[in-house]
Amino acid sequence: VQLQASGGGLVQAGGSLRLSCAASGRTFSRYIMGWFRQAPGKEREFVAAIDWSGSRTGYAESVKGRFTISRDNAKNTVYLQMNSLEPADTAVYYCAASLRSMATMTTAYDLWGQGTLVTVSS
Repeated sequence: VQLQASGGGLVQAGGSLRLSCAASGRTFSRYIMGWFRQAPGKEREFVAAIDWSGSRTGYAESVKGRFTISRDNAKNTVYLQMNSLEPADTAVYYCAASLRSMATMTTAYDLWGQGTLVTVSS
């Protein structure tokens, strides 16, 4: 499976963006999918994850209530709907895939996309 993230851009505080992560390959539905982000000078951090069926999700406290992760296994795509964006959300966002668990650690994820930049202006 290869991952391709898209949908980043420049948005004003309070605005919304939807990120997409398209996966190649026939085994997408077997993977737990996650979104991470990395701001300049900071470590990569967990944002959200979704299980293979889409029935279970998890979020970082900083985005809970504002971001929603979802997936469409028929389209081999996972999404991150981001609402009420804040300047602190500015980062490169990465999608990742895991065959192991819905974990928050980067080491739990086996495959990574190339990242898409989200910039939130105040």
